[in-house]
Amino acid sequence: MIKDFVRKRSINVCLVNTGGCNGCDIEIVSCLAPRYDIEQYGIYVHNNPREADVLVVTGPVTGAWEKRLLEIYEKTPEPKIVIAVGACALSGGIFKEGHIHGPVDKVIPVDAKLPGCPPRPSEIISAVVSIAPDALAAKEKLLNQKLKEEKNKVKA
Repeated sequence: MIKDFVRKRSINVCLVNTGGCNGCDIEIVSCLAPRYDIEQYGIYVHNNPREADVLVVTGPVTGAWEKRLLEIYEKTPEPKIVIAVGACALSGGIFKEGHIHGPVDKVIPVDAKLPGCPPRPSEIISAVVSIAPDALAAKEKLLNQKLKEEKNKVKA
């Protein structure tokens, strides 16, 4: 019961690589290691976009990923918060001259941009933590609405 309470009031992040070199992904995964321990801030990484509050997108959007990224974004529940991480996600990076459909913000709306090739784990954590209050407030509002609806059903 306590675990469910904490998980509902934590930030759940889904990592999506749309065709980059995995440099940013390695830095994001290092956020889970004991040195940075992102979970101490109540931030949990999932692979399921249906559980995510925040999508962390790395890499330029390739042709194979354009439609998939839209699908993942649509599957993500409200509030949909997107953080584009790394030079490739922001501008195409080293893949700019290749066959890419552009940076992430040309495919889905981006709420926060984190430059770097790759950005440091501390910068990634700062970006997620800075966006967390908005996500938590919106999530809490949705939880309260659901609780009110359930109470009204019980009364009726």
